[in-house]
Amino acid sequence: MIEETGKLHEKFWEIFSRQDRQKVEEFQRYMDKFAVNFNLYKDGNFIERSLPFDVIPRIISKQEFGKMQRGLEQRITALNLFLEDLYTDAKIVKDGIIPETFIHQAKGYLKEFVGFSPSQKIRTHINGIDLVKDTQSDEWVILEDNLRVPSGASYPLSIRDTYRKIYPEFFEELKIEPIKQYSSYLRNAMDHVNTGGINVVLTPGRYNSAYYEHSYLAGQIGAELVRAAELVVENKVLYFKNYDGRRIRVGAVYRRLDDEFLDPKFFNPESLIGVPGIIEAYLAGNVAIMNAVGNGVADDKGIYYFVPQMIKYYLGEEPIMHNAPTYLPYFEKDKKYIFDNIDKLVVKDVAEAGGYGVMFGHAMSKIQLEDLKTIIEANPRRFIAQELVEFYDEECLIKGELSPRKADFRAYVVMGEKVNVWECGLTRYAMEAGNYLVNSSQGGGFKDTWVMEL
Repeated sequence: MIEETGKLHEKFWEIFSRQDRQKVEEFQRYMDKFAVNFNLYKDGNFIERSLPFDVIPRIISKQEFGKMQRGLEQRITALNLFLEDLYTDAKIVKDGIIPETFIHQAKGYLKEFVGFSPSQKIRTHINGIDLVKDTQSDEWVILEDNLRVPSGASYPLSIRDTYRKIYPEFFEELKIEPIKQYSSYLRNAMDHVNTGGINVVLTPGRYNSAYYEHSYLAGQIGAELVRAAELVVENKVLYFKNYDGRRIRVGAVYRRLDDEFLDPKFFNPESLIGVPGIIEAYLAGNVAIMNAVGNGVADDKGIYYFVPQMIKYYLGEEPIMHNAPTYLPYFEKDKKYIFDNIDKLVVKDVAEAGGYGVMFGHAMSKIQLEDLKTIIEANPRRFIAQELVEFYDEECLIKGELSPRKADFRAYVVMGEKVNVWECGLTRYAMEAGNYLVNSSQGGGFKDTWVMEL
């Protein structure tokens, strides 16, 4: 597989070396013109900025990606079954696979939704699974599951459009898998769970970091891009208030805000970006919300530890893809291992996301490590620890020079009538050499991902 990937890279560089390097600047101007951005909040300030991107794509062979597809289909199927079970019969808890206290202490678990089953029993509509390729095993390893409001799919779609305009030769001479089908995956998933009415994308507004994506995807799938003020609930039915005063029923909402801001009548009463009464309509079965409310329990990094057991429990299969080696200080045996090896491990706060709450043992002083042990001892449920996976660098063209940077990969899996793994994804790379944090919210950049055949 390494040999095949090497040959695919050779084909790319053969064509790229023939190009006028001024095209790289043209590429940047094109991306800026269409405001492809990911905004940051830093030190209390809103920073509107173009999302850093690299013109050199990541290349994955079709054969290698095929194994990834099978593994991700299996994983998302199991996670959907887990969430549906957890909020209805909770058999996995009763059978002792996951400790009950572990579920109840998960930040994203919403006991108010126990007994409710959403449209078509689908909860994991749009999923972003973060992976890295381990240099030791040469296998893809899963780092995190993102089943709440994963972002990023619009950026590969945007950069691919630009590639076709600036470098059409690549698509004439190489066998690169097309990626336009993501929009149909998303539209079909919304139609599948739609309870009767139009599809809408609910955005908090232009000051959200991923507002570009909200607008882009709404246009791609033919859904209305709406803010909370444009929606109203009457008699447990959700309506869109059209510009001419008409009220149009809404059947499915692709929401781009977290649970706690979704409905000020049900969650945070101070939320100005939520829709009063939308949860009442949801619980009445009159509207589908994507992703399902309460999915945050599966994003908990402690629950991630149990996904291999979920696959065996619900599907009776061995996992095709594996987690990074992970330890829970909640269990005494794991806690002892963590304390004995903390200087070599990565410790993560289970409720954080976007690269926050990640501590690298090798970068901490002895005093810091002892303090961290004390914090873990006081609240072992709050943390997980993982072996530091040495994942591959990707060549990036930075300031005109090729430089290796750590890069992960976010795969997108859409569940509708069936599970679809998109033959593309978001490759994110660290802007600084040697940095392991690649998240866009940490200032990382992105590049296109090409699934190719020889």
